[in-house]
Formats: sequence, C-alpha cells, structure tokens
Amino acid sequence: MQTFHTRMKSTSGKALSQLILATGLCMTAAASGAADLDALLVIKNHRFEPAELKVAANQRVRLTVHNQDATPEEFESHDLNREKVIPGGGKAVIFIGPLKPGRYAFVGEFNEATAKGAVIAE
Repeated sequence: MQTFHTRMKSTSGKALSQLILATGLCMTAAASGAADLDALLVIKNHRFEPAELKVAANQRVRLTVHNQDATPEEFESHDLNREKVIPGGGKAVIFIGPLKPGRYAFVGEFNEATAKGAVIAE
C-alpha cells in the first residue's frame, strides 16, 4: 500500500512532466510564428513600390500590401498562387513561401499596364 507522501510525489512528478511538455509545445509554436519575415509592398499611382521585392529564400514571408490609391487593386500572382483584392486606402496580409531561390512575378490585375512587379527570393 502506497503512503500519502509516495502518492503525492508520483502525482507531482506527472504534473511537472505535463507542465514541461506543454511549455515546450507553446515555445515551439511561438518560435515557428516568429520565424515569418515581414515585408511591405505599397500600391501608389497604380504601381507597386518597390517593383522588385527581395526576400530570403526558404523562409515564410508575411507580405503586407498597402493600397494608397483611392481605387481598389487586385494583387495577383500565378507564380505565387495568390490573389487578393485590396480596397482603396486599405491593407491586406498575404502569406507567401517558403520560396526556392528565384523570381516570382505579380501584377495589379485592375491596372496591368502599370502595376507590375516581382518577388525575388535569394
């Protein structure tokens, strides 16, 4: 028969193990979220600024697109498999990657003649 002290010691060890495991999982989740790189792309006068956006290869990127024009624009990229309408004066977040080294074209579908650009993963 176990004594009260032995049972408490066993239960405390189990609880401590579970706490350590839960803390490790939370830290892993936080670290993976923190690994996203941030990049900013601006739409102004129906053009993307910068027209060539350089990012680190093999990293997930949190791309914030800020449309400073009064009219909406659609960020579209077949290379990145992304499509998002950004209202005039609005912002949108688009996650891309991780990308292999290379050039990934995008356009503003509503103003394709002027709104062109590329993400360059290096």
